[in-house]
Amino acid sequence: QLELVESGGGLVQPGGSLRLSCEAPGSRLDHYSIGWFRQAPGKEREGVSIISDDGNTNYADSVKGRFTISRDNAKNTVTLQMNSLKPEDTAVYFCAADAFATAATMAPGKWWYWGQGTQVTVSS
Repeated sequence: QLELVESGGGLVQPGGSLRLSCEAPGSRLDHYSIGWFRQAPGKEREGVSIISDDGNTNYADSVKGRFTISRDNAKNTVTLQMNSLKPEDTAVYFCAADAFATAATMAPGKWWYWGQGTQVTVSS
């Protein structure tokens, strides 16, 4: 069983930045692809960004050029740096892990392990 813990959410003004982190206390993330997903009220969960176990990355069109995903295997952490945030980025953000997912696996239903989520609110 893999426990995922997200942190770094909060309230930020439009144009601001936040950094989300995904950690797995007691486990290693090295051999998992890690994805960030989000779900806004009344909407389906959607893929935001993925980093594979070998470092390939993928981004939803809506966040390309604004978000950057990275992993630090020494610290056992995956980070999503979010810049130029917009009100439409407001959602609960989840990290997910799967040993068989690739950077192209944007469908949430194909991911096995999930964190509890962290709220990101972009508002003035």
